[in-house]
Amino acid sequence: MPLSPEQKAEIDEQRAAHAPTLRAVSPGMEARLYAAIPVLDHGFVRVIDYMGDDAAIVQAARVSYGKGTRAARDDRGLIRYLMRHWHSTPFEMCEIKLHVKLPIFVARQWIRHRTANVNEYSARYSILDREFYTPAPEHLAAQSASNRQGRGEVLEGEAAARALGLLRDEAGRAFDAYDRLLDGEDGLARELARMALPLSTYTQWYWKVDLHNLLHFLRLRADAHAQYEIRAYADAICELVRDWVPHAWEAFEDYRLGSVSFSRPAMAALRRMLAGEAVTQENSGMGAGEWREFSEMVGK
Repeated sequence: MPLSPEQKAEIDEQRAAHAPTLRAVSPGMEARLYAAIPVLDHGFVRVIDYMGDDAAIVQAARVSYGKGTRAARDDRGLIRYLMRHWHSTPFEMCEIKLHVKLPIFVARQWIRHRTANVNEYSARYSILDREFYTPAPEHLAAQSASNRQGRGEVLEGEAAARALGLLRDEAGRAFDAYDRLLDGEDGLARELARMALPLSTYTQWYWKVDLHNLLHFLRLRADAHAQYEIRAYADAICELVRDWVPHAWEAFEDYRLGSVSFSRPAMAALRRMLAGEAVTQENSGMGAGEWREFSEMVGK
């Protein structure tokens, strides 16, 4: 169950409350506030609070650019210009605070983005729920032969059943040990008993980040090459950003998610190809890995 009955009751209470405000609000985000988007088997993402909207980005940029900017570009055009030319500070004027429930191994990837404020559920203070992540069969895959940190072919039949059984059984045994360690007056301290738990155990945190750093997170984690589990969370956050700052999201899709970057040798090779010249890896000045990536980008 992604949400406990207590959490559902709290969300219903929060969404039922209405208060007048003089601050700028995003209608799309107001509709999203507090509601949970389910992710994986027990996880979720939900918005706790936010600050700013598309207009806040424009306002900050026009302070920098001075008078006359508004006559030159409309709001959407200015946001697209800022995104296209990698301006960052106007996007930092918007912030969002998320409540996320996620497996610990996903949290350890996520925390590598050291540009946010984080407060995590404490297993020293509280006892963790008996919830752990079990992959769906379609996400059980063998190790990739070409990528040391990626997946290869999906496991099927007996191999998939064995892997799934081991994951479930070992996690169940780990939680049994955790419960036994905590049991009774002479039980082990919570901060020590948690050592028995697997990385598939669910944790929760509040994560507050500005829009510039959030978009950088999404550019990496919503990418097809990202691990599926963290990508599932990134995809859910993409839905929120789309409703929160639609002009910024559109520019982000066009200039970040849907774009590629060429190195100097790759750009030179592309110009030669456009001029009708036959370009190969041997005469391109690129190594085998870069040439393979270049070929994928240009559809060669």
